[in-house]
Amino acid sequence: MPVEFLVSALVTLFVVVDPIGLVPGFLAVTDGLPRSARRGVAWRASLIAACILAGSALIGDWLLRTLSITLPAFRIAGGLLLFSIASEMVFGLRVARQSRQAEEALEEHVRNIAAFPLAVPLMAGPGAITACVLLAGRADGDLLQLAVLLGVIVAVLVMCLVAFLAGAQIARLIGTTGNVVLSRLLGVLLAALAVQFVIDGVRAALAS
Repeated sequence: MPVEFLVSALVTLFVVVDPIGLVPGFLAVTDGLPRSARRGVAWRASLIAACILAGSALIGDWLLRTLSITLPAFRIAGGLLLFSIASEMVFGLRVARQSRQAEEALEEHVRNIAAFPLAVPLMAGPGAITACVLLAGRADGDLLQLAVLLGVIVAVLVMCLVAFLAGAQIARLIGTTGNVVLSRLLGVLLAALAVQFVIDGVRAALAS
């Protein structure tokens, strides 16, 4: 079992997807729905997001080769993208953006809120998709590591599902202050991971 890869993948995806931070957005888009409908939305959103992220991990490298994009270049670009997400978390901009997207979806009367905005772009957004492609690139065709990555994707989306199903209780338990502090800490951690992605990309580019 590649423990180092497992820990890296789990921390990266957990921080990028941010199951706890998605609770306010979930509560916003499902406001007024009965409990059974909320459960259905939570299940569908988690399943759709899992399929998108798993597909990104499996065919992302092939897509890069088809487009003649080198993995070091994608690592650098992906690291910069993840760093921008981390800066939003640290400065408290991400929650506001997610809430605004949720409100816009409600205003447009989107029929399937499980697909939009929950699955995309809140759960399987550009940052999460980028992280999956980068992690799959680190696996370098190793089937065991790819299997670990797929398992991590499922585990993180299960965390999202649990957080959604217990959304009201989690919001009351953590409170506004707790959610802000947790978002800042996770943002700093993600920033460090993003910088590491950029360093790995630069090293690989120079070596080649």
